[in-house]
Amino acid sequence: MSTTNPTPTRTVASTIDRANADRDGAVIGYLPAGYPDVQTSVDAAVALAENGVDVIELGLPYSDPVMDGPVIQRAAEESLANGFRVAQVFDAVNQITERADVPVLVMTYWNPVLRYGVERFADDLVASGAAGLITPDLIPDEAREWMDASERTGLDRVFLAAPSSSDVRMRQAVEASRGFVYAVSTMGVTGARAGVDSAARTVVSRLRDAGVARTCVGLGISTADQVAEVLDYADGAIVGSAFVRALADLGVTGVGQRAAELTAGARRR
Repeated sequence: MSTTNPTPTRTVASTIDRANADRDGAVIGYLPAGYPDVQTSVDAAVALAENGVDVIELGLPYSDPVMDGPVIQRAAEESLANGFRVAQVFDAVNQITERADVPVLVMTYWNPVLRYGVERFADDLVASGAAGLITPDLIPDEAREWMDASERTGLDRVFLAAPSSSDVRMRQAVEASRGFVYAVSTMGVTGARAGVDSAARTVVSRLRDAGVARTCVGLGISTADQVAEVLDYADGAIVGSAFVRALADLGVTGVGQRAAELTAGARRR
């Protein structure tokens, strides 16, 4: 694996802060690594960055994606069927960070990290130029090994807060996260929806009460209007299925066009 860009040029926190200073907030774009193949997934991520997306969330395909909706599940299944392996995510990140000056967070369920080895995963993540991890199925009070590894390496760690989270869980997510807290807007799985669940506002409000510095809302955001709606009360909007569908239907060019459309929702001052 190449290690020519071992340190992200801009941090996730500074990127989100700058987006909130310059316009209404940040747009974070999700794509699965290796879909439909590694090079295309890299090219698509770069297209997001070239069309206004502030932070890339690169998903590590997993065989049991309990939080992912059907569009992302199908993409992950295809990536795995084509032979994608965990170690390839580091090469993908390295290629993206060599071509685009945006922070890249890897989104992964925890089991692949455990199998790979937490310390080894953290070291390879740093070497790739990644900013850190989003871990949807890992809660802070069960994350000691990752907390230690991320402290040693300086990697960001993004935990989730949901409508069902207790006040204690909210505080834990705020205290343990570095970069931002991922506010889940619905109790379902990911996927584009006609309207962003109003519960998202409540989750963000509760996180603010718990002292959060930055919180970004994900699950169900698929239009520029929804991006603008979310940025009215959150620091960032996370878009996933809409970009994956654009890649499936229209290729890398379609991803870039979709990104330009959706990031327009962050420029409505």
